[in-house]
Amino acid sequence: MEGTGRSEPFDLSHTVIGLLRDGTSTHVEVTGGPPKRVDGFTVGAPMMTQNAPHRGELHPDGDELLYVISGSVQVELEEADGERSVPVGAGQGLIVPRGVWHRVLLQEPTHLIHITPGPGGDHRPL
Repeated sequence: MEGTGRSEPFDLSHTVIGLLRDGTSTHVEVTGGPPKRVDGFTVGAPMMTQNAPHRGELHPDGDELLYVISGSVQVELEEADGERSVPVGAGQGLIVPRGVWHRVLLQEPTHLIHITPGPGGDHRPL
């Protein structure tokens, strides 16, 4: 990764990968909030034991894919016609539409995959 010319396995539950629009990939920095935005997509599969350290986020560059491997969450969506809470359980995915503020709330410890568009985006600090 990052131009080494070698491909090696990595633990996606502890690392976020950026799939860049130019066709390359890189490790993405995560420092206590959402992963750093990249011009492309960030991909991660965290094991979540507590809610994300923000009060919601939005992605203006495209839809986000959330897929729950195990556990369950409630995804709160602030849509044009009002707020909606969507339960998502193991084996289920959810598309969060471009530009919609949303927050993932754990119902139990959850392992999920996110594929998040960038480079734009915003989040509400706690």
